[in-house]
Amino acid sequence: MKIAVFGAGAIGGLMAARLAASGQDVTVVARGPHLAAMRERGLRLISGGETITTHPRACADATEAGVQDAVIVTLKAHSLPGVAVDIARMMSPQTMLVTGVNGIPYWYFHGLDSPWRGRVVESVDPGGIVSRTLPPAQAIGCVVYPAAEVIEPGVVAHTYGDRFSLGEPDGTRSARLEMLSKALMTAGFKAPVRPRIRDEIWVKLWGNLTFNPVSALTGATLDRITGQADLRGLARAMMLEAQTVAEALGVRFAIDVDKRIDGAAEVGAHKTSMLQDLERGRPMEIDALLGAVVELGTLTGHAMPLCSAVLALVRERARQAGCYSG
Repeated sequence: MKIAVFGAGAIGGLMAARLAASGQDVTVVARGPHLAAMRERGLRLISGGETITTHPRACADATEAGVQDAVIVTLKAHSLPGVAVDIARMMSPQTMLVTGVNGIPYWYFHGLDSPWRGRVVESVDPGGIVSRTLPPAQAIGCVVYPAAEVIEPGVVAHTYGDRFSLGEPDGTRSARLEMLSKALMTAGFKAPVRPRIRDEIWVKLWGNLTFNPVSALTGATLDRITGQADLRGLARAMMLEAQTVAEALGVRFAIDVDKRIDGAAEVGAHKTSMLQDLERGRPMEIDALLGAVVELGTLTGHAMPLCSAVLALVRERARQAGCYSG
């Protein structure tokens, strides 16, 4: 397979390195010093006490990369509208678009048997720009579980996790999905095919929509949010609001809210990605993680007073820090 990784930072770099090492034809699209380092010295992955160096083709733009069999997008959701046209340059009508992006995906209502089938989620697809450019029919859902970090240009350190759950938006077990799953498994990942990928998206999002904004507002790490009674109570109440909305959309939760919180507590004194972005002055993933959930609450007629209040507060916190443009 010809596979391009668009935005080959930490998770994208992890995937690109393992796929290239397994013999796939891999192209990475990146920028700046990270791109320069990969072109000069290759892509180095540190994982499990071992270091591997691979040499995927490294490009500055999608036009240079050319048309691919699969394009894996590992950007943050707020970046997608601005780069959709670039991604489309690597796609034919047969290309798979693998969306390894946190939060509610732009294709959420595609292929879904619901009254809102085909509806645009404005929080992540403003004006439908992404859907018009990247056909939802070509999208494959991907829930990302590993953690990794770019520790220096061209070098990715893999911390933990090896699972990328995959699923067609319409729930079918397609030949293309099987091919992608096999490629990832050959590269050393777990890549289960899920008939209900949205269920898994929501279980991960359940924590992200609460822990991320609460940490950005308070500076608290996961151990404090899950361990302090008042913060845990706030997070739990927000999660229950979101659960009501998700279930109205047909989602089934495989675990209960307290087990989800306890699972986050096991991570320990970890700064969420949103808190890290705030501290570093980078755009924050507010709308994909919480704004879209509140939008879906309005859509389904479910009030979300706590989630709405926290959303307003974290947006203003981000605006004051220059990390949110709306």
